[in-house]
Amino acid sequence: MGAASARSDGRATTTLKKTKSGSEEGKGADAPSQLIDARIKELGDWRGETLARIRTLIKQADPGVVEEWKWRGVPVWSHAGMICTGETYKDVVKMTFAKGASLEDPSGLFNSSLEGNTRRAIDFHEGDKLDEKALKALIRAAVALNTSVRATARPVRAQKKPSG
Repeated sequence: MGAASARSDGRATTTLKKTKSGSEEGKGADAPSQLIDARIKELGDWRGETLARIRTLIKQADPGVVEEWKWRGVPVWSHAGMICTGETYKDVVKMTFAKGASLEDPSGLFNSSLEGNTRRAIDFHEGDKLDEKALKALIRAAVALNTSVRATARPVRAQKKPSG
């Protein structure tokens, strides 16, 4: 477990360390999946239930997904690049797709961060019903975009012209 301490409001906190990749891990053996489990449990309300359901749908849509813990406590799901984050706030659970602006959204799930050129988000409020089929399709589309970009990206190398 990470080094625990108490905040002024009495809640426990965990000290995190940076890794070379820029992701954060708890000191010791806390894997990102354990940190996400702890976040869901810590929330203990509709937000935790929503985050848990989103996580389950992500894993169902992409069994090869990698869970990460970044930016001082944000769950991140990746496959050949970032798929999405699962941020929790007082009144909303926000699922931000890293390349959402490049994804087709035939079901109109995106309802936040619509003005950006790259990201798109879905804000879930208490009592919202998740369109599980559409959400899984959006996750699969994000994975397909990541893997297609990764597969076609080639390093650019400067070509030396022969002298003569």
